[in-house]
Amino acid sequence: MNRFFVILILLPAILACRDSKGEYDASGRFEATELIVSSEATGRVMELWAEEGTKVDSGSVLGYIDTIQLSFQKRRLLVSNQAVRARRADVSKQIAVLKQQITNLEVERERAQKLVRADAGNRKNLEDIEAQISTLQRQIDAQRSALESGNLSADKEGAAIEIQIAQTEDLIRKSMIIAPISGTISVKYANQGEFRGVGQPLLKMADLDNLILRAYVSAKVLSEIKVGDEASIFTGFDEETKKEYAGVVSWISQEAEFTPKNIQTPDQRSNLVYAVKIAVKNDGYIKTGMYGDAKFKK
Repeated sequence: MNRFFVILILLPAILACRDSKGEYDASGRFEATELIVSSEATGRVMELWAEEGTKVDSGSVLGYIDTIQLSFQKRRLLVSNQAVRARRADVSKQIAVLKQQITNLEVERERAQKLVRADAGNRKNLEDIEAQISTLQRQIDAQRSALESGNLSADKEGAAIEIQIAQTEDLIRKSMIIAPISGTISVKYANQGEFRGVGQPLLKMADLDNLILRAYVSAKVLSEIKVGDEASIFTGFDEETKKEYAGVVSWISQEAEFTPKNIQTPDQRSNLVYAVKIAVKNDGYIKTGMYGDAKFKK
């Protein structure tokens, strides 16, 4: 009799344990999208305002590398470019005097032509005027060609300097340490005053607002889900603190793997499982590394 009552008392707990194991389709751990912010310039870290645990927005300036020499270089290039541009000649103004002389000679030629037609003028005088006009026209053509050639040379030199200015400005921009994503500073690898080269890590950032539950499913469950499917995600430090979140399948592995030692699957008889990633919006409760369970909506 006593054994019968004991069984009745324990039966709900036994059923609950059995149901809880079969309640979920997948189990795994939460991960965050992380990236390393590396230096794009070589020099001393002049400022690095970001601190570990600080939440920053994409595009925020977190600090900068020394740009003094680059600033001097840009100023020198700007002065050089200004000097080159000053050498550029105004062709129309330069040949204006010669063109005016031609205009004056054309008036004299017209007068001489009238006199010649009336047999009252000297043809030699007309020929001299026409020769002067031809000479001046050749001078104009030669001067225009020389001036345009000089301007072309100045333009090419100026364009080359402008490219150098753009390159210097790009280096100055790359000296700014800018957050590539919105997220939280998880690790700080450099401090103010330290020297860093191109490619050396400065910070590590993590997107803690949008987490990934990397879970594992059996082949049976795999056949029932696809990317874009919705899922209910359950996580917590214990049953009392467990919370439910909405999730969406964002990736499914095409290759099977052995069940990781630190992950339990609903069907422990299945040695081979498939990894899936489920995107979950975090309200701040979920921490990376926490375990989570998933129930797919079918």
